[in-house]
Amino acid sequence: MKEFQGRLHKKYYYIIVTVIIILMVMGWLIDNPVNRGFGMHGVMVFVISFCLLMYPWYENAWLKYMIVLSSTGYFYTLFYLYPDTWSGFVLLCFIPAFSILFFDKGLFYFSLVINVVFITGTFGYIGFVDNGVHYPYIYKDIAGNVVNFLASQIILYFIFHLTNLRIQKQRMYYRQVQQSERMRTTGQLAAAVAHEIRNPLTVVNGFLQFYVKDPSFSQSQKENFSLMMNELDTAEHVISQFLSISKLDGGEEVDRIDIERVLQDVTEILSMYGLLNDNSIDLHVKEGCHVAANSIEMKQLFINLIKNAIEASPPSSTVSVMTERQKRDVVIQIIDRGQGMTEEEVKNLGTPFYSLKSRGTGLGLMICFNIVEKYNGTIHFDSESGNGTTVTLRFPLYQG
Repeated sequence: MKEFQGRLHKKYYYIIVTVIIILMVMGWLIDNPVNRGFGMHGVMVFVISFCLLMYPWYENAWLKYMIVLSSTGYFYTLFYLYPDTWSGFVLLCFIPAFSILFFDKGLFYFSLVINVVFITGTFGYIGFVDNGVHYPYIYKDIAGNVVNFLASQIILYFIFHLTNLRIQKQRMYYRQVQQSERMRTTGQLAAAVAHEIRNPLTVVNGFLQFYVKDPSFSQSQKENFSLMMNELDTAEHVISQFLSISKLDGGEEVDRIDIERVLQDVTEILSMYGLLNDNSIDLHVKEGCHVAANSIEMKQLFINLIKNAIEASPPSSTVSVMTERQKRDVVIQIIDRGQGMTEEEVKNLGTPFYSLKSRGTGLGLMICFNIVEKYNGTIHFDSESGNGTTVTLRFPLYQG
């Protein structure tokens, strides 16, 4: 995820980084004798400053790890160069906190592990080599300092865990807001335009049907008329989907729906459609799967998803539909053995006019997303290219 998409973000970042670099340089130069330690201190200041200044230009994982490694090296360098400064140990305890700023789980665990490894070596050195000569404030109560260090790492872990959960929820909420905005915009477009487009299409289609039966036209001309009528039917189908989207915002009657009965009705409707490609539907539904929804919309949802699964399946294969109760939820899975999808293709599902079908519009899945959201459900696509697709729907169990 890009963090510096605007100039304002970069400006604030560079202001903060400039202050940090100035403080590091002051700590390096003020009251610091020129010796080998002075040079090592300066090298670490240069390395971490370079990484911080370059990060907004590239923002890749390599630079993130370099920043964490250089920060770790910097604070451990300070700890060993200036043993009389007790605050150096405190800084070592909070090294993993820097990785929290990137909201990267792998980076945080990497930082946590290397800090534990380094501090283990440090305590070993103080306990068995230094013997409290340079670090008496640690050696006198080395067990207590170990416990304090471990406690600080656990605290940082919980801070990261809670922060990461909140960020994930915010990202999910942002995606939901985007989806709702797309649905609202498309619904408004449908209500404003669909009827106006349908009327002239109906007139044109009527004249073409008349011309097809007119003996004064040749057979080749009639074939062209048939082709135009097929394209008009496609346009009519798209308009019907637009109208379906706009109607989903209405106040349909919500009732106790038996998922088993709805799926049985849907599979009966689609069984003949599957036989065209020698595909079958295998239905397994456990009793007691009831949800609060509108039966017509639920049938529309399952028809769209199972029909997509049939179309994605190779000939002579089976589409599996399974339903069960999991605690307070009803879970429905629709599994096909088709070509599957890539991660990028799955991410774009539900976007208007994005479809993997040659003549698809993407509106069918958009309607599915809207129905699922309307009844407080979730929909998840688990797919891998070449290994088929599993669609998992989850709705709250009816509590009436």
